[in-house]
Amino acid sequence: MEIRERIQLLLAEMNRGVYEKETEINLSLLAALAGESILLLGPPGVAKSMVARRLKRAFVNAKAFEYLMSRFSTPDEIFGPVSISRLKESDRYERIVEGYLPVADVVFLDEIWKAGPAIQNTLLTVINEKLFRNGDSELKLPLKLLVAASNELPSKGEGLEALWDRFLLRVICTCVKQEDTFYKMLLDDNVELEDSECQWQISDEEYAEWQKEIRRITVPTEVLLCITEIRKCLDKVKIEASEIHRNVYISDRRWKNIVRLLKTSAFIHGCSEVRITDILPIYHCLWNEPDEYTNIRQIVIRALFVSYMKELSSITLSLKSDLKVSRVREALEKARQKGDRRDDDLLIIDHFYYQVENHGTGNTYIFIVDYKNMKEYSTKDTPTVGVMYTDPLNPKRTIIRAFSGVPDEQNAERVSLFRDSRHLYINGVRFPMKRLNRGEQQQLWLGNLSVTDRDYETELEIVNKKIDKQVKGLRENIFVTEEDKKEIDQYIATIRKEIAWARVDVRKLRYGDE
Repeated sequence: MEIRERIQLLLAEMNRGVYEKETEINLSLLAALAGESILLLGPPGVAKSMVARRLKRAFVNAKAFEYLMSRFSTPDEIFGPVSISRLKESDRYERIVEGYLPVADVVFLDEIWKAGPAIQNTLLTVINEKLFRNGDSELKLPLKLLVAASNELPSKGEGLEALWDRFLLRVICTCVKQEDTFYKMLLDDNVELEDSECQWQISDEEYAEWQKEIRRITVPTEVLLCITEIRKCLDKVKIEASEIHRNVYISDRRWKNIVRLLKTSAFIHGCSEVRITDILPIYHCLWNEPDEYTNIRQIVIRALFVSYMKELSSITLSLKSDLKVSRVREALEKARQKGDRRDDDLLIIDHFYYQVENHGTGNTYIFIVDYKNMKEYSTKDTPTVGVMYTDPLNPKRTIIRAFSGVPDEQNAERVSLFRDSRHLYINGVRFPMKRLNRGEQQQLWLGNLSVTDRDYETELEIVNKKIDKQVKGLRENIFVTEEDKKEIDQYIATIRKEIAWARVDVRKLRYGDE
């Protein structure tokens, strides 16, 4: 049986009789196989402790330890009491660890932030190195997963940052949301024993062997580049329901552990190297405040498709350039066929523009096609609707286009446009057009420009298929939630629109604007 199928069957068994806790259980198993810990943040009564009990069932003969922390909790209650006999007989300070955290495979610590410094400081080593110092010896712990829970974040300024950073995965737990699921939960009278056996359990020998295999998983360059994209975007995370942006700090140790989590995901999915589709669940590792959660997930989703968006952007830029050339040449050809010589002495700027004099800073330009197709000035006719905006490629320039839709450019101004044989009218104000000096020849003729022979339709289809493959891979990821899939679908819908508009431009290039 393949590892992916084995894990899916195990998770199905662990999720049986559970209502809307699949995310918590699935990610907890991922954390356990990666040798990491998880924190569940949520109000009382949302089955946080049940998650830890279910995880015990994932391992053969697993021992569990649970404890509800309070400010009065002592290390004895967590790590075991001091052995009085050893202290008397051998003068050795050792704890009786049997039945306590040091011998447990799965640990659940509720209200983690209420524990005192003595407990929290010891947990730092327990979580990170899986070691516990008992007297003058170090115990290698069998700990596979530590699940902590709280209904609040750690208080600032109390030295809890190091312990908070140790919990690689952080999951926000809520009550049952779907009404039909809620009704099923209310009417479910089945009492299932948490200790019931599961035939897909993982033995200690398998667990040890899997750790070796996980270490052999490779990380390709494209995954590293995707991580770089995410890191850059974390410098400015938009905070939910506000205009505030925040720099979210992620430690180097945390990134190192995230890569191990990615390797574990790749191993579980039966791959020898990490794939881009393994990356999405790491947004659970990147937020520090709940109001960062939604936008960090969006950052990660966008990063997964950034290479395809760059491809699409390159295609659309070249396509628009070809479309410009095609339209200008077509407009000039029509003017010649009509015997329209009135614009022959206008100075052509950068292949595509005429210059409007005495407007603004003097760096205002209008697209040749728009100027040639514009209505002659008349008090009876309706003016052409246009838009005026700063050229994004050259901020010193102002561009005018005859365009009645919603402009993409920011700070665009709607204008009304007319022309006569020598002027452009902007909102009723007349401006002369830049012309060649007497005897001056046009230095650049559009006949020298040609449309590329690129097969844009095929290129767009290739990008579209790559995106489809990526989406399919994400939807097949065991650790991608239904909410994640909805977010992916929403983002992909925006990409599909860009591809659709690009295909419209391809048709215009091929058949003209008619």
